[in-house]
Amino acid sequence: MKSQKAPGGVGASRPIRDAQEKVSGQKLYVADMEFPGMLYGKMLLSPIAHGKIRSIDTREAEALPGVYAVATFRNTPGTSFNSAKRLIEQQVICNEKIFDDTVRFVGDRVAAVAAETESIAKEAIKRIKVEYEELPVILSAEEAAGEGQYPIHPGGNIAGKVEVSAGDPEAAFLQCDYVLEGKYSTQAVHHGAIEPHVAIADWNARGHLTVYSPNQNSFAFRIILSEIFGISYNRIRVIVPAIGGAFGGKLEVTVEPVAAILSKMSGRPVKVELDRRETILASRLRHPSLTYIKTGFMKDGILKAVDFKMYINTGAYASSAMNVAGALSHKVFMAYKSPHMHIEIYPVYTNTIVSGAMRGYGSPQVYFGFQRQMHKIAKFLHMDEAKLQQINMVDPDGKNPVHHHPLGNPRPKDCLQKLLELMDYSKLLKEQEQSRKEGGRYRIGIGIAMGVHGNNCFGAHRDTTSPMIRMNEDGSCILYTGAHDMGNDSVGMQVQILSQVLGISLDRIEVVAADTDGCQWHIGDYSSRGVYVIGAAAKKAAEKMKEELRKEAAKVLDVLPDQIELHDDAAWACDGSGNYASLRQVMIHCQSVSKRELCVMETYHAYRGASSYGVHLAKVSVDRSTGETKVLDYGAVHDVGHVVNPMMIEGQLEGAILMGLGYGLLEEIQYDARGIPSPLTFRRYRMPRAGQVPKLHLGFVADIDGGEPGGPYGAKSLGESPVVPVAPALVNAICNALEIELDELPASPERIRAALLEKGNA
Repeated sequence: MKSQKAPGGVGASRPIRDAQEKVSGQKLYVADMEFPGMLYGKMLLSPIAHGKIRSIDTREAEALPGVYAVATFRNTPGTSFNSAKRLIEQQVICNEKIFDDTVRFVGDRVAAVAAETESIAKEAIKRIKVEYEELPVILSAEEAAGEGQYPIHPGGNIAGKVEVSAGDPEAAFLQCDYVLEGKYSTQAVHHGAIEPHVAIADWNARGHLTVYSPNQNSFAFRIILSEIFGISYNRIRVIVPAIGGAFGGKLEVTVEPVAAILSKMSGRPVKVELDRRETILASRLRHPSLTYIKTGFMKDGILKAVDFKMYINTGAYASSAMNVAGALSHKVFMAYKSPHMHIEIYPVYTNTIVSGAMRGYGSPQVYFGFQRQMHKIAKFLHMDEAKLQQINMVDPDGKNPVHHHPLGNPRPKDCLQKLLELMDYSKLLKEQEQSRKEGGRYRIGIGIAMGVHGNNCFGAHRDTTSPMIRMNEDGSCILYTGAHDMGNDSVGMQVQILSQVLGISLDRIEVVAADTDGCQWHIGDYSSRGVYVIGAAAKKAAEKMKEELRKEAAKVLDVLPDQIELHDDAAWACDGSGNYASLRQVMIHCQSVSKRELCVMETYHAYRGASSYGVHLAKVSVDRSTGETKVLDYGAVHDVGHVVNPMMIEGQLEGAILMGLGYGLLEEIQYDARGIPSPLTFRRYRMPRAGQVPKLHLGFVADIDGGEPGGPYGAKSLGESPVVPVAPALVNAICNALEIELDELPASPERIRAALLEKGNA
């Protein structure tokens, strides 16, 4: 009998499934696609941050040869929608329109044109004449939330409030030996996906709308388009050919309604593709935040009480404001054993670019403050930061103090221990101390931080997915999955699981993905639910297909179904005879003798929550003269339950560290007094470059006590959690190097020099 290990199955290290297509340029992205008679759409974006459109004259644009449609608020649906809506019954704040008579940020949609060529469309846009009545501009969330401020939307500038409590924090503070308060702020940053935002819409003569879009939530996009245009779901199809990076930025509707209305007006397919400047202006940014934290603790470092008050800047429209606020409100309860905690969050409208989903979904903002606060507690108590973390981290049998549900199998302590060994922590501390003693221009600093992120939507709303598997008559199979692969190989992960369960070679499994007409309903790809939920669903469907194949193979081999094993693209009799039948033979028998096809579909519902933990350690060198920071070594160990694909998960962790490095040290979208944002090009936007990649030391904690309950083979996701600890680890290292405090991101040279000056003047 041959080896029973499925080639490339679970645990095998392999490149992402479409790697060859991508590196060879054969991968078809939406921007590559052309249709007969296709037109090109361009948008006119507001040059002012806040104003009422007094007049708009489109006659010159309409008269330009080659122009087929000009859309404004006057001739398009005035339906208000929420670009982040996910469920048909979901109650959300709807205050965005395709076009409105009021603009609320620089980059807001004013008009759009469809023309024979992109150059004609650009020229037509220039010929649209608009007069604005300018209104007050408010850029700060805390200012916008104040009394008497001009309302950006009717009802005021506070979009809502989220509040969650555990225990009795106020009473607990009175019992603490010490209480420490802090104020922390984080900035707006751009996702930086290589692929800009783009969509092609084809509204045909039968009244059917097909949209091709690189998005993370095709079924939700169908819901929103249905609400805007008043057509039923059977007349809308959303297809995701490929995604050239997303990081949450393609979770919300942006250009799709514009392409759709232009297609309807012109009777032709229309492609709307943004350039980089337009993508930064007219898509989404990470929510800027301001966090007040109060912590009560004992002389031995044990946390007793924590209180958070946050303002998150949602920008000009509601978008995912309440979703992000709700998600981050629960994440702070997952890290430490403090029994008394309270958090209240206020999403606030401002005249800035719309904020939306971005990797970490609020966790990087709140954990920046939380981990900086832990640093200050350790410093106050003259305690080692690693020890302070260790005594407060949740245990494997820990429960969420809010609702007392199990946290799963959390292993932050194991991550910390492995990281300290991996990085030779005691040696690093000696380097830091020696650097201080030498008092030179360059100072060495060490910083530690922990991060947490959930693995699904359990407790917030339903979390289901429904993969389907169909066997072909030659023994190969096709997986139909609503999942969207954003470059993290979430589709390839499902294929590996099918290969493991069914014994079918990877190259004999094909996939149809993210097509609202071709796949079963799927809630979307966010909340780090890939392996934990989607992987579990794929395994459940594969096990159902396995039983069907065993039933059929039993007839061919004349044994009982439970005496059949599947591997190496064949069914094997386990009766000692060595007999086997290829899956091709099994399927031919199924069709010709049993007169049936094999196609199974399973709906999997996440029945519990889970959290992924990671602990990071940064070693930096800081130039006291210039404030420049160089990251010398960076270590990260994450709790992942079980590793499905080592190569993929290592790459995902490396990418997250670089994203966090940019967030911590370099990147920031700023506004002048008029609300004009900058920078708007990659040339000026300071994302980390190859030469800034530090030496990385990576590790994973897996397969302890069976891994994560509910996850396939005990696996849980990495996804978003590794971006969470990076910024605080870096800033803690800088603060340790220079013996200063930095409570704003990014930790730019200017902020570092200002902190050194303040220290010198103290």
